[in-house]
Parts: sequence; C-alpha cells; structure tokens
Amino acid sequence: MKNYLKIAVASPPVQPITVNIPIPEEIRESYLEVREVVTAEVITVLELLLPNNKRAGQGRNTYQTKRQQILGGSTHLVEIDLLPGGEYIPILDNEIKSDYRILVNRSQLRPRAELYPFNLQESIPAFFSPLKKGDIEPLVDLQDVIQDFFDRAGFDLAIGYNCEPVPPIQETDIIWVNELLKAHGLR
Repeated sequence: MKNYLKIAVASPPVQPITVNIPIPEEIRESYLEVREVVTAEVITVLELLLPNNKRAGQGRNTYQTKRQQILGGSTHLVEIDLLPGGEYIPILDNEIKSDYRILVNRSQLRPRAELYPFNLQESIPAFFSPLKKGDIEPLVDLQDVIQDFFDRAGFDLAIGYNCEPVPPIQETDIIWVNELLKAHGLR
C-alpha cells in the first residue's frame, strides 16, 4: 500500500471590506429639577430640548411620554427650545412662527401656558420660573447666563467666525450676523 500525501490547493482568501456597523449610542439627557427641600417633591422641571427631542423617533417619543407625565401631574414645566428647525413640541393653536421658544407651564393654570417666541436677532427673553404658591419666583435671564458662560469659557477664541453656521440660517439672519461680526471686528 502506498501512502499518498494529499495536498489541498486553496485559493487566496477573499479580502474583507471594512464597514461600519450601528452600535448603541448612549445619549445622556440632562434636565434640572427644582425640589422642595424638606419633602424632595419635584416642584418644577426645566428641560433644554435636544435635537433628538425634535426629530421623529425614539428620543422624541420618550420625551413626549415624559412631558405628558409632567403635564398630568402637579409639577410645573419649563421647556427651552434653542434649536432652529425640527418639529416643535406640540402646543394647541401652533400658528406662532419663531425659530426659538420658551414655554412656561404652571400646573395650576393648565391647559394655559406662557410662550416666549423669539428669533435669532432678538435677545432670549427672561422669564419667571414657577415655584410653590407663595414663593417668590426667580427671574431666569438665559441671555445673561449664556453670555457669561461664553465669555468665561473663551468660546470666542474657539469659534470659526468665517465658517457657515450649522445648522444653516435664513438669508436675513446671515446679513445681520455678518454686520454684527464686522461691528465686533470678527470679520
């Protein structure tokens, strides 16, 4: 008997193609709760809307559910929408046109709420944040808070003022921004 050596001839392996696959993305959504010191009861929830709150999908659905729970209870709600575009969070009679909005909803006045609509060329309106009955409501001046944060963080040194804004803005706003930047020596 003869032993035969079997040799397998393999063709060169197929070269893989590098691809990207979707991986779970952790999105951390922060909000501010004003609580009663003694009981820890939530008095007011302040929400700064994120892009996923304004786009169709799970993020919007999750926020809508949370919003409905707040509106169904005795907690006050403040929604701050500083994102142009996307779908507005629902309000009735939503014929109001603005790029940005602040909604202040006091639980005892539901279904009525205070809406502060504004556009890029306007300052962010200050508003009183609702608290418990009898408490003095603080005036929240977001324009001042954001400007102070911007100045302290040195964002003026990190922003490319010669780039197009993201997301894009309206033509009338582009003209206004260009004039503003020229006035401040940034263009």
